[in-house]
Amino acid sequence: MDSARSFDLPFVKMHGAGNDFVVIDQRSSQACLTPAIARAIGDRHRGVGFDQLVTIDSDGDADARLTFWNADGTTAGACGNATRCVAWALMDESGKDRLLLRTERGLLAAERLEGGQITVNMGQPQLDWTEVPLARPSDTLHLPLDGDPAAVGMGNPHCVFFVPDAEAVSLERDGPALEHNPLFPQRANVEFASLLGPDHLRLRVWERGAGVTLACGSGTCATAVAAARRGLTGRHVVVEADGGTLEVDWREDGVWLTGPVARVFAGSLDSSLLREV
Repeated sequence: MDSARSFDLPFVKMHGAGNDFVVIDQRSSQACLTPAIARAIGDRHRGVGFDQLVTIDSDGDADARLTFWNADGTTAGACGNATRCVAWALMDESGKDRLLLRTERGLLAAERLEGGQITVNMGQPQLDWTEVPLARPSDTLHLPLDGDPAAVGMGNPHCVFFVPDAEAVSLERDGPALEHNPLFPQRANVEFASLLGPDHLRLRVWERGAGVTLACGSGTCATAVAAARRGLTGRHVVVEADGGTLEVDWREDGVWLTGPVARVFAGSLDSSLLREV
């Protein structure tokens, strides 16, 4: 190994129910991220690989400000599992059990629960077609698309299908076209859910800008909201994603997302990776 080589961008790899993230703390070092750099880091063969990249910045009115990048170099307004992961790391750093985190979605409250799980209030769902947003006036509970999906905004747009068997869906086949459907001017996250039992859902996800992911926090929230609105479940549901189990509780003050978090490893990005882009 060349000891003279410069390793100058620290990061931490984390995941929540298999939804994986690269976390870069910009409070101590400015990364100056660009879409090209985010794509390079997100490459699972030539970079580190992630579903989303999260940067942490200082904020005068919150414990921190978070920005989310997708693997394709675009940004995301919300990311529930990444918010929970960063909340855990900041709680571990500060000794606090409650935090306020600023995102494009707004100020989100996060709490540490017994057993180490982290819960975050993802805010109220956006249920009007203008909020999702959609390209034209539509009933968000029954979109004019084959399969009768619902639309929910959670700081990012979601298209939720209820199917007999989520396991039988080909995400790689159906996800791309639905993500780019003209009804969604900002593209869409696409969820396929099936009912396993009372207040118990199976969920598989195609994420906007990331593709197939093992879980999606905002998508889990959107699916739970759509299921409750359609009378399929109550407002507190358990959701089985490909990567693990999450819980959603749609309360008066917002949609709370709860689940496990894990810190996988820490490292530093070689400056040559950044120079190449």
